[in-house]
Amino acid sequence: MTSWTLHARELDHPVDTERAFANLFGASRWAFWLDSSLVAAPARYSLLGDTSGPYGEVLTARVREDHAETIFDQLERRLAERQVDLPPGLPPELACGYVGYLGYELKAYDGAATRHHADLPDAVWLAATRYVVVDHVGGRTWVLELTARGERPTWIEAATDRLRDLTHGPGLAAPPAPPTPPSDPPGDLDPERWLVRSRDRYLRDVESCLARLRAGESYEICLTNTVDLPYTGDPFPLYRRLRGINPAPYAAYLRLGDAHVLSASPERFLSVDAEGYAESRPIKGTAARDDDPGRDGVLRKELLTSTKAQAENLMIVDLLRNDLGRVCEPGTISVPAFLAVESYATVHTLVSTVRGRLRDGVSAVRAARACFPPGSMTGAPKLRTMEILDGLETRARGIYSGALGFFGLRGTADLSVVIRTAVLHRGRLTIGAGGAIVLDSDPVEEYDEMVLKAAVPLRAVAAERRGT
Repeated sequence: MTSWTLHARELDHPVDTERAFANLFGASRWAFWLDSSLVAAPARYSLLGDTSGPYGEVLTARVREDHAETIFDQLERRLAERQVDLPPGLPPELACGYVGYLGYELKAYDGAATRHHADLPDAVWLAATRYVVVDHVGGRTWVLELTARGERPTWIEAATDRLRDLTHGPGLAAPPAPPTPPSDPPGDLDPERWLVRSRDRYLRDVESCLARLRAGESYEICLTNTVDLPYTGDPFPLYRRLRGINPAPYAAYLRLGDAHVLSASPERFLSVDAEGYAESRPIKGTAARDDDPGRDGVLRKELLTSTKAQAENLMIVDLLRNDLGRVCEPGTISVPAFLAVESYATVHTLVSTVRGRLRDGVSAVRAARACFPPGSMTGAPKLRTMEILDGLETRARGIYSGALGFFGLRGTADLSVVIRTAVLHRGRLTIGAGGAIVLDSDPVEEYDEMVLKAAVPLRAVAAERRGT
């Protein structure tokens, strides 16, 4: 078995992450940028890298093709094989191991029926062997490289020089595009035009959910829809526009061969810290923002006091307490924040925090599997509710509704829920969106909320067409 060394060099100057990604990894076919474009607790780090070098690799999985080892098993094994000592001064959560996503259809691994299958792999994970980390809170930057023990790093020096040139020289890329203020998409980019299931169909689906709730088959059903439209533009400039229009604490850009993931997610699925504490921050309850500060404040207050939004959030908190209870020490699960309002460029959201200490021997990968798929994207109880959803939704959710982020070499992890996200593949752009159906849901209001969420990534396409 190979022994490994993680080399780290801390820089003495700040780094613009957009320029850094474009110049270090812009030409890479397989690359990642976990992008805290909105620095808000607990998000603070950006990770940028690719699979270049002798130890880079790409792990993929398709549920239909897996017969023995699941992607969770692969990740457990690879992370165990690549254990490293921490370089002096490097926070343990920055010893990054693999970056990628878990698609929604991986629910099949834990007994859920799977009626639909995604075109893209159900999971893709990139080995982080050459990467840059920016701590936006501490104002620190590291360049890191994983090598076999005894080997000298060959990439750190060149990467450090290029980052220095970006900071002190004229730069090797154009300055970041100025943020584009939020605006309504042009008519041809109205999400309703490109919905896979029409307004009438979605309203009927909501009514069907309500009937299931009244029959006692579920307590909450997280119904979704898909926007699907042609797109032949350049994905990376589109992501630059998205992060300018809608900065988010768990934003991300993944370049995965001929597929691209552009995320502006505000929601943490699961994190695991160096002391073994796991945390989830589910979002349930969403309201549009208003340009008028007075009206915006009213909308915020209405969300905070909404009995429907509170009911949605409470049910998901209970579900997550149960999920974490499968892997955490008894008596350690708590809810340190309940029904807090967080505001982003286009929406207000209602967020809670669920936390617990993992039992000895439970890894971050195992914890993620126990909580997957994110409860805020299924409803409760999970298995029966996912069966209901499979019968109503007409295609696989794929990357949407799954989890995206990293598993580290020192037992840490940080994964977002894949929402407010566009996926580009073979000339098509898809966006998933939805909402939680509870007994007092109004079908028209649920439809409007779904369209509001679907419009977020489309604003970047609209800005691109305007040339702004």
